[in-house]
Amino acid sequence: MKYSIIIPVYNRPDEVDELLESLTHQSETDFEVVVVEDGSAVPCQEVCEKYAQQLNIQYFTKPNSGPGQTRNYGVERAQGDYVLILDSDVVLPEGYLAAVSAELQREPADAFGGPDSSHPSFTDTQKAISYSMTSFFTTGGIRGGKKKLDKFYPRSFNMGVRRDRYMELGGFSKMRFGEDIDFSIRIFKAGLRCRLFPEAWVWHKRRTDLRKFFRQVYNSGIARINLYKKYPESLKLVHILPMVFTVGVLSMLALCIVLLALCPTLAWLPLVPLALYSLLICIDSARLNRSLKIGVQSIAAAYVQLMGYGFGFIEAWWKRCVRGKSEFAAFEKTFYK
Repeated sequence: MKYSIIIPVYNRPDEVDELLESLTHQSETDFEVVVVEDGSAVPCQEVCEKYAQQLNIQYFTKPNSGPGQTRNYGVERAQGDYVLILDSDVVLPEGYLAAVSAELQREPADAFGGPDSSHPSFTDTQKAISYSMTSFFTTGGIRGGKKKLDKFYPRSFNMGVRRDRYMELGGFSKMRFGEDIDFSIRIFKAGLRCRLFPEAWVWHKRRTDLRKFFRQVYNSGIARINLYKKYPESLKLVHILPMVFTVGVLSMLALCIVLLALCPTLAWLPLVPLALYSLLICIDSARLNRSLKIGVQSIAAAYVQLMGYGFGFIEAWWKRCVRGKSEFAAFEKTFYK
């Protein structure tokens, strides 16, 4: 068997239904599906049973241990030459597996990943969030875009690894967040061939509102410092920029307050850079999404993405780099059970 598709899931049966439905339309059919329920209170067993006649599917359930360990559990029970790691909130276009096969035939790879995009059926908020996570003007294009400020690291929403290499590396670590980047770093350190497959893209729902999105990127900021403590060389300029942006925004707002008291006629000046950046985001997103409404919403999503990450980064830097706390002690309630 060529591919084993590993899907960890936690309380998201509706999402799994959409993902499995998209798998029934793949032109490449040499694959199995391994769904692993990570201690869900709302299981997806009935959803998986619905597709038992259409897909070669295995369903497992286990106590909650986080996404990384759940993926490892699935890979241990997989049979394919390659394991494809997908998040439960993605949907695949019909040619996804064919694109993976074409890339592997063109040039072998030990590990690979592809980009993500928003589907026309997504809500305006989801499209705005998708823009903020993929735009060069927000994340530097490091999540699979062709223009990027750092080399490509496969991420768990769309990642492939030769199963024998996966087992040699020990799979994902026990980190609750940033575990996919941790795995990618170990892939590069092992000298394995790792590539971007630009045509093997997925539709990625991400979070459905800005509050949940803030929590997600906040945890990503914390994870970046945890990764830095494990691999100091992994911290690049692009990872620091959201923190700089956050400090800059707060400084400009503070300066506005000071100028209101000292010289009210100049109080607007510190807001000019923020206004210009917001206009850039709005125009670019509105152009890509063909919607001024989404362009406006993308301003909010961009600030949530950058500042949520920045606040998490700053908190983790203070706790781990200044106060010297360990990874588990600093964030036990947030990341671990």
